[in-house]
Amino acid sequence: MRTIPLRQALREAMEEEMRRDPSVFLMGEEVAQYNGAYKVSQGMLDEFGPKRVIDTPISELGFAAIGVGAAMNGTRPIIEFMTWNFAELAIDQIVNHAAKMVSMTGGHFNSPIVFRGPNGSAGQLAAQHSQAFENWYANVPGLKVISTVDPYDAKGLLKSAIRDNDPVVFMESESLYGEMGEVPEEEYLIPIGKAAVKRQGTDVTLVSYNKMMKVAMATADELAKENISVEVIDLRTIRPLDWQTIVDSVKKTNRLVIVEEQWPFGSVGAEIAYRIQKEAFDYLDAPVRRIASADANMHYAPNLVAAYLPNVERTVKLVREVMYVNK
Repeated sequence: MRTIPLRQALREAMEEEMRRDPSVFLMGEEVAQYNGAYKVSQGMLDEFGPKRVIDTPISELGFAAIGVGAAMNGTRPIIEFMTWNFAELAIDQIVNHAAKMVSMTGGHFNSPIVFRGPNGSAGQLAAQHSQAFENWYANVPGLKVISTVDPYDAKGLLKSAIRDNDPVVFMESESLYGEMGEVPEEEYLIPIGKAAVKRQGTDVTLVSYNKMMKVAMATADELAKENISVEVIDLRTIRPLDWQTIVDSVKKTNRLVIVEEQWPFGSVGAEIAYRIQKEAFDYLDAPVRRIASADANMHYAPNLVAAYLPNVERTVKLVREVMYVNK
């Protein structure tokens, strides 16, 4: 094992797949000459050349459309968005073309394409550059949605996404490209659709994904000081979602709290809460609770950013409530 940053784990995944399969290529804004906006593709132009690491104009709809067409014709494109906030301009290509291609053509055309880039907030970037979109894309039949920041998970899942015959939305984190983690020297794959129990516990299940996993793990550490044992699950894949891992955990702990960065209305957490009350109602000793971002646009001021996002203090308070602990 070796310890590397998230950006390197993502780069290694793309490099390994491009060496293995000549039909894989990377395309997006500044991915080539500039080595990537966040240096994820650093050095890839030198190895693979301008026909496989392709700089594009600032036109998300245009290069996403080229990617979809290329995927229909036998290649496996990786389309990088500088941020998923900009991918709104390409949502027609993702939702109306890539996601629907197999069903609309009666199975004659697949769309083996990966759309990837940073998602969610990244500090004081204000309302138009701080949005988390997992639930948007997870609501679309035909798309697979992955959201992770752990280097080990990111590398194994990105390799699986590149090999998948369906379009995959791959969401990273702008503020955590330097996040360090252990990654094996040897090649490995992580199956899409399998959550990971990052911490075993017996008193309450805490479910999260992407950068909110840092809040979840810190919450578990804090509550351990009070002898509250928290089981932490990283969803990793939002669609297909690994319901069984959550249900099995709730059957053990009898309590569930969900932490996510999205707006609360119609969120991933809302869907999980519904499904758990349906599948594991008799095991619950407290209502399912969730904490999300504020039901508002994020502002620029740092005090409003802090008020907008879930944090450890508020999550600890929520867990105490489902444990019926007054403090």
